[in-house]
Amino acid sequence: MMEPLTRIEQHFAASIAAKQRTLATTGPGIVQAAELLAERLRQGYKILVCGNGGSAADAQHFAAELVNRFEIERPGLAAIALTTDSSTLTSIANDYAFEQIFARQVRALGRPGDVLLAISTSGNSPNVLAAMTAARELGLSTVALTGRDGGRMAGQLGEEDIEIRAAATTTARIQEVHILIIHCLCDLVDHRLFGEEEQL
Repeated sequence: MMEPLTRIEQHFAASIAAKQRTLATTGPGIVQAAELLAERLRQGYKILVCGNGGSAADAQHFAAELVNRFEIERPGLAAIALTTDSSTLTSIANDYAFEQIFARQVRALGRPGDVLLAISTSGNSPNVLAAMTAARELGLSTVALTGRDGGRMAGQLGEEDIEIRAAATTTARIQEVHILIIHCLCDLVDHRLFGEEEQL
C-alpha cells in the first residue's frame, strides 16, 4: 500500500505537470481571452459565467474576483455567475429542463457584446452547451474553459470564440489548471485596465 506522503507527492507532481503542459499549449490563448475580456469590460459590457459542480464554484470564484477585487484596489467589474440564484435555477429546471438553466439566463441577461465564460472539465455539459448556443444567437462572444479533448464545446465554438483547454485528463487536474487560468485572466484584466504591477 502506498504511503500517504507518496500519494500527496504524486498529486503535486501531476498538478505541476498538467499546468506546465497547459502553459505550453494554451499560453497565447489565455492572453487572447484576457484581452477580449478586458476590452469588453472597458466598453461597458459584462461577463456571464457558468459551469456545474466544481466548475460552478469556479464560475462564482471568477465573478467574485471581478466584482470585488483580485490583487489590486480598483472599481468593481461587471460579472455575473449564473450558478447562484437557487430560485431561478430550480424554477427553470422545474418548468423547462435542467439543460436550460444557464441558457435561459443568458437570453434574459445577455446583450450583444457581452462575453460568456463557459466552464466544463469534459467539454460536454449539456446545459453549458445550451448556454453557448444562446450566447451565439444573441451576439455574445464565448470563452470556453475545457479539458481532455475539448468535448462538444470545442466543436461548437465560433470564429470569434476562444477555447482554453487544460492539458489534463482527470477532473481534479483539470480543475486545478482551471483555477490557475482564472487567476491569470483576473491578473491580466487588471493589468490591462488599470496598469498596476503586483507581486506574483
